Amino acid sequence: MSIAVFASGSGSNFEELVHRSREENWPEQVTLLVCDKPGAGVLERADRLGVPARVFEPKSYPDKAAYERDVLALLTERGIRWVVLAGYMRLVGPTLLKAYPWRIINLHPSLLPAFKGKQAIEQAFHHPVKISGVTVHFVDEGLDTGPIIDQLPVRIEPADTLERFAEKIHRAEHELLPRTVRRLITGEIPLPDQPADL
Repeated sequence: MSIAVFASGSGSNFEELVHRSREENWPEQVTLLVCDKPGAGVLERADRLGVPARVFEPKSYPDKAAYERDVLALLTERGIRWVVLAGYMRLVGPTLLKAYPWRIINLHPSLLPAFKGKQAIEQAFHHPVKISGVTVHFVDEGLDTGPIIDQLPVRIEPADTLERFAEKIHRAEHELLPRTVRRLITGEIPLPDQPADL
């Protein structure tokens, strides 16, 4: 049993997860990358790290359910037990949620429930607030609404530019995500009660 990472972008959090899981000899390793963007930078990282990767293009499917059925077939074939969304820019639908109740987690670059959705870093910087941060949470059917697992605050200093603040957020992501995944797969963090309809 192992971990799949879903990513749509450059993949720095994916790479950090792979390195940490290997360095710390986690009982479950990252053994699959699922990407929805052909040509995304994360695919090059997966190739360099020797992690199998598959691209599923949503526009090639008639609907989200058909897309997720194909993804789920691969996850099942590969013995995936956990799904980590790390810069995956799609809402997860019922097909995957029912197959992986409380075993899909997401990394979000704000202190939820503040600044949900896209461009959370920019939203926090321009709001302005003095502290933002990063959140890892269980995924449910909503947009960044699932139960929060852990958070790491990041202060916005008066001298920070947007670029500098974004770098601080990314450093916090690289710290929080691997730590949280390791605690989950070792049972240190309990799972929420199963939803009644699953």
